[in-house]
Amino acid sequence: MIRVVLADDQALVRAGFRALLDAEPDIEVVGEAGDGAQAVRLTSQTRPDLVLMDIRMPGVDGLTATRQLAADPALAQLRIVILTTFELDEYVFEALRSGAAGFLVKDTEPVELLRGVRAVAAGDALLSPSVTRRVIEQFAARAAAPTPPREVADLTDREREVVALVGAGLSNQEIAERLVLSPATAKTHVSRAMGKVGARDRAQLVVLAYEAGLVRPGWV
Repeated sequence: MIRVVLADDQALVRAGFRALLDAEPDIEVVGEAGDGAQAVRLTSQTRPDLVLMDIRMPGVDGLTATRQLAADPALAQLRIVILTTFELDEYVFEALRSGAAGFLVKDTEPVELLRGVRAVAAGDALLSPSVTRRVIEQFAARAAAPTPPREVADLTDREREVVALVGAGLSNQEIAERLVLSPATAKTHVSRAMGKVGARDRAQLVVLAYEAGLVRPGWV
């Protein structure tokens, strides 16, 4: 059972998401929050698998709440999906950097929302849709010249290559094909790289790839 907390300041939006999610046999909404502070308290109390977090809420917003939850070692297994009204929301890249596993536009088709919830709960990142890559590239392009994080120095040449391909949006299967490796080996390289740089999940590895200059906007 995938346990979910909904965080959105609009009760009607929460009701719609709850109706959709609770109708699924493998998903259960365990709580609702109307602002970021309440979302943090409720998540700490209920320990869900996933939080659907509106990025724009009064008081403590979704970005601040995401940072607080991602920084809590007791919630290391928590996955956060940002909900946004606009595809190119100015806070999305910062949310991914802060620990979100991806994002969904609020008018996403129901089947895509359910697929996304299940994918993130399984440990994947919502980074496959082309719009997500556009968001990351949009804001990475605005950033100053990359300064490689200190942890990148610990990566092997192969791991750097793999991180760059993750940043370019390739799946483990695609990385394996590009580098002529087995999918299991590609997955191992990704996991080791995440461990060395302290990435919470694949989404943060994508952000790091851009920040470290291992991949740049438009690179294939």
